[in-house]
Amino acid sequence: MWRDSRLQVLLAIGSLTVMAGAVIAPNLPEIIHQLHFNPGLAGSLVSLHFLTVALSVPLFGILADGVGALPVLVPALVFYALFGVAGAAMSDLIPLMVTRGLLGIATGAITAASLGLMGKLYQGEARSQALAYAASTISLANIVYPLLAGWLGSFSWRWAFCLYGLALPLVIAASAILQHQPASRSHWTTASSDPAIASLSNALPQLLRHPHTLQLLLALATTSGIVYASIVYIPLYMRTTLAANTILIGIVLASKAMGATLTSALGTRSIVKRCGHLGAIALGYGVIAFSLILLPQLHQFSLILPTAVLFGMGFGIVVPSLYGTLSHRASIQLQSSILAAGTGSAFIGQFLSPILLAPVLIKFGISTVFYTTAIIALSAGLLVTRLGQDKVGSAIVIK
Repeated sequence: MWRDSRLQVLLAIGSLTVMAGAVIAPNLPEIIHQLHFNPGLAGSLVSLHFLTVALSVPLFGILADGVGALPVLVPALVFYALFGVAGAAMSDLIPLMVTRGLLGIATGAITAASLGLMGKLYQGEARSQALAYAASTISLANIVYPLLAGWLGSFSWRWAFCLYGLALPLVIAASAILQHQPASRSHWTTASSDPAIASLSNALPQLLRHPHTLQLLLALATTSGIVYASIVYIPLYMRTTLAANTILIGIVLASKAMGATLTSALGTRSIVKRCGHLGAIALGYGVIAFSLILLPQLHQFSLILPTAVLFGMGFGIVVPSLYGTLSHRASIQLQSSILAAGTGSAFIGQFLSPILLAPVLIKFGISTVFYTTAIIALSAGLLVTRLGQDKVGSAIVIK
């Protein structure tokens, strides 16, 4: 599948969802210093796009299913580049926050359309493998983009915002290569007279209200929140416990991402074939919980490093399996909508994670944060495995 140019373009486009936050995060201290921003308010520059992505991506998923994914994707890539690069020209907090919010909306459209295309271009086992490749690409992007942004930011933080311009070449690639076979007419043009279209409109709310779908969406939000917490609290733990410098912290975070990348690309498919999606999800949550319980007991870099890799491996199993299970619940006509709903839930989890865990950190300390997230991971695993009592793979179809 790596030779499929359509998949290569989709993976490159999907990596832009990571770039949205990765560009500003390494340069935020310098932005605050140079522009004299309030640190408390300026911190929202990193997380604001999570909220606008979460709010917009389900709407763009519905739009992509209605008019086609490519007509949504191409303009979104253009606006992504424009809103992203525009941040380099801002010197006041409010205009910069506006560009960040608009960038999140464009990111939501890109996410919905690209995932929808992936769900429609690949079926069955190939879809599961494509989603695993997407998860591994995002993990790699979490390593590469912060390094690029930090390097460009060493010259000027404004130069780092030029990375958003990489979306423009992908406009050409998407227009030329992603020529899937969309519906011959818009789903919305004759909705009142076509029974099949009316059935599509009824099927999506039915799918989203189904308890199994809601449980999967909650699991995606929970998993993303846990992973985001690890990005925040593992460096804090290493700094307070080991007095680790930024290089050691960067190595641990990169190792975590590498564990997720290798597992998603090379191991998830065989685990799913052997255990099924639900069995793989349960295994992945168990690995995540075990590594989170183990971390506060470790006080040596040589032990924290493999534990971080283990955490990444659990993430690399859980996320593609959750998306695969969610995708299998929907018919081909609803792939953009259902996968967009999953991504929206994931971004909500990232947005809420530091808000919900901050009181735990303040009152009980950082070790309790790890234990709390481990309990949450185990609870999410139990929640999803309950789906095994019923047949979760059957799609809601258009009659």
